Formats: sequence, structure tokens, C-alpha cells
Amino acid sequence: MRDFFSSPTAVVGTTLLVIVLTAALFGPWLAPYDPQTFHPIARLQGPSAAHWLGTDQFGRDLLSRVLNGAPSTVAFGVFATALGVGVGSVIGVIAGVSGGWVDSTIMRILDGLLAVPDLLFTLLIVTMLGGGMEHALLAVAVAFTPGMARIARSAVLSVRTRDYVRAAIARGESGFYIVGCEVLPNALSPIVVEATIRVSFAIMIGATLGFLGLGAQPPSTEWGLMVAEARQFMFRNPWCVAIPGLSIAMAALGFNLFGDALRDALDPRRSH
Repeated sequence: MRDFFSSPTAVVGTTLLVIVLTAALFGPWLAPYDPQTFHPIARLQGPSAAHWLGTDQFGRDLLSRVLNGAPSTVAFGVFATALGVGVGSVIGVIAGVSGGWVDSTIMRILDGLLAVPDLLFTLLIVTMLGGGMEHALLAVAVAFTPGMARIARSAVLSVRTRDYVRAAIARGESGFYIVGCEVLPNALSPIVVEATIRVSFAIMIGATLGFLGLGAQPPSTEWGLMVAEARQFMFRNPWCVAIPGLSIAMAALGFNLFGDALRDALDPRRSH
């Protein structure tokens, strides 16, 4: 732990992550106003004593809306990544352990899917399924699955020829025991690191879908949707676009820096 926090990247990433997670867990209770309450006489105002981050086109308090939108925005990234990592890891482990034609068949299919960029793949799935947070979450998870499967397969291939795995095979252990107790625990580090970094991409893709009207729908306070609703007023009050935009950037940067620092801590040779 001391080595982890000796890195400036880890300190900055952890600090940003604590701020974002605090907003995600306690944001609705910390908000000073109702995020949906209109204040017509306070429209498009900058930061003030009454409204610390200003107001939007309807006079709604931006701080309250950002705090209320944090749970849905962060939860979207975490759950979409968890689903994609879970399914992708299972596929990758099956391919890496099986080998032979099973491995080749799975990898060729995944190579075809990996040729499509994540955002484009997500837009294609959402267009087929329809808009909404649930469909957007499923689309991001599906888009993440091929990449996570390849990473899990690589980790399994690097572990399955180790001496302790061969010793377990020589002892006559079952295949489930070898995979569950010998291979997976030692192949878990790169999967965890990649999952942490991918949360930031999931948050940005979710915000993009919200901005395009394919993710969260009004009156949600999801950050990407907030930017979309206020973009036509950005020249009258740039705060109503800058605040949710900076919130998205802070969340993505926090998870990204934390994942980079975690990768260096778990792989000292890479950090050197």
C-alpha cells in the first residue's frame, strides 16, 4: 500500500475517485436544492452565494443536479463494465483453458468483433434495441466483452504452463479445481486492472449516448444529458455545459489514473 501511494498518479487518481464516489453515494442527500425545481428569476446565472455552481436554462441549481446525477452516471459505468468483464472473462478463460479448435474458433469470432470500435458497436446495438439506460448499459457491456475476453485469455495462457499448475495436474486434481484454484487467482490481476480502466470509458460512452439522446432520457440528471440539454445556452452561460462536462472528465480521469497506478503496483517491472 505504501508503494502504491508513493506514486503521484495513484494519489491524484485516488483523490478524484474518492470525490466521485462520495458524490455517487451521498450526492442526493448533499444537494442543497431539489434538482427539478425551477427558479425562473435565476435563469442562466453564474456561481453565486445562493447557487455555488450557477443555474441552468430553467433556473435549476447546477450543483444539485450534478450531485443527483452522480449515482446514475457512475453506476452506469461500473455495472456496464462489471457485466462486460464477467462475460468476457468467462469466454476468455474457456478459450485459454480449452486450446485447440475451440480457442481458434472463439478468437476468430472475437477478432471480427474487435475490428469495430467500441463506440460504433455500442451505437449499432442501441439503435437496434432502442434508447434508454438499460439498453445503453447492455450495449456497452456487449462492446466490452471481446476485448476483455482477449485479455483474460492472454492471462490464462501465461499462467497455465507454470510449475504450480503442472504440479496440480500431476497430483490428479480435477479440471475445475485447477482452473478455479490455480489458474484464475493468478490470472486475476490484469483483468482487475483492465476493468478499472474500462470504467472510465464506460462513463464516457454512457455520457455520449445520453448526449445523443440514446441513453438517459429527461428528466434524468445524467451528466451527458445535462450537457445536451444546455448546449444551446452555452454562450449565455458556459457554466451549465462546463460543470457536467468537467464532472464527466473528473470521473473518467479518476478511474483511469487509479487503474494505471494499480497496474504499476501489481507489475513492478512495468513501472520501472
